[in-house]
Amino acid sequence: MARRRKRKSRRRQEGRRILENVPQFSIESGEDKPVTAARKYIQAEGILPPALLLVKRNEHTTDRYFWAEKGLFGAQYVEENHFLFPSLRFLENPTEKELVTIRK
Repeated sequence: MARRRKRKSRRRQEGRRILENVPQFSIESGEDKPVTAARKYIQAEGILPPALLLVKRNEHTTDRYFWAEKGLFGAQYVEENHFLFPSLRFLENPTEKELVTIRK
């Protein structure tokens, strides 16, 4: 039986493109859980939002977190709901709208 292709969400693709323009930091979790390691790194380095943290859990797994004014979020959630984050609004590509002026 033929495999069906997984449908790619346009909203998530757009969110992924927006997150590509955010500063990224790569760290290793060490003994801590990945989210704890991310929080400790943010605190120690004084990272300002928005930022994307890539936390290497082991040699095969990397967790992605987004640091926003509202707190720390999973990157997949932010990709799908990027419009909820004011810090990402300036990175969005505004849709080009033609301005029509009416003269009397």
